[in-house]
Amino acid sequence: MRVALVTSSYRGDFERCRLLCDSIDRFVTGHAVHLILVARRDVALFRALEGPGRRIVCEDEILPAWLRPVPTVLGRPRRSLWLTPFGPPLRGWHVQQLRRIAMAAALDEDVLVSLDSDVLFVRPFAVGALIRGERVAFYRRPDAMRSVVTDALRIEHEAWSRRAGALLGIAAPAQTETGYIATLIAWRADTVRDMLARIAKATSRAPLRALVGSAALSECTIYGRFVDECENRPDRHEPTDRMLCAVYWIGPPLDERGVRAFLDGLEPDQVAIGLQSFTGTSPDLIRSVIGL
Repeated sequence: MRVALVTSSYRGDFERCRLLCDSIDRFVTGHAVHLILVARRDVALFRALEGPGRRIVCEDEILPAWLRPVPTVLGRPRRSLWLTPFGPPLRGWHVQQLRRIAMAAALDEDVLVSLDSDVLFVRPFAVGALIRGERVAFYRRPDAMRSVVTDALRIEHEAWSRRAGALLGIAAPAQTETGYIATLIAWRADTVRDMLARIAKATSRAPLRALVGSAALSECTIYGRFVDECENRPDRHEPTDRMLCAVYWIGPPLDERGVRAFLDGLEPDQVAIGLQSFTGTSPDLIRSVIGL
């Protein structure tokens, strides 16, 4: 099965995305292509990352014309809201999810491996490890919601799960305790296309128009609930709760000692780290510690 690595990014994460690319070139084997999805205004900047096996994709190639960014007057500079006649204004992280879904549906390759732009590989990784015969690794963690640490996060996750159920026409339960969100995960392209067909049937709307109908959006949760509760194709998926990427979600910026301690804490099968950009950890520091 042919595998595409897919990253959705923007200019604020450019140096982190460059670091991801360098780590892929050093550590990752077995993929057919690495696709980086960006807004039109960022295409020229990201062209510097293109090369053999890596291509920049403008979101205009995969997203509908009725979803377009407009600069915000308030808030951080150069941030945008995406406006649509079919739902509320969307933030960049919503559109990143829509890009991945649309890209997966359009792929020539069989499998999409989703990588955030603040991920980087620190150990050798052959993407074939995600495939066993015709079955592709499917990340699911039963009862994950019981370990969510704050009420606010739990409420958000429950909203994502309920929205996924509504989009897919799942009557009961309205939400699930199973977690499907990870930073390095594999999707089957044919499953994504079947998922979008299910959304169209359940909502009587074009799938992307249905998806933008609310800001409660988690692409991993929609895909996960579709596989678990709708698809009924165990021949396509190999369930796993292995999290291949260790993530530093919240906290102060890490210094050199902190980055080294984080690396020392990796499990034997974890091949990548995700030091979230909003923690402010320096990409130059990370590059120096990893040796890229």
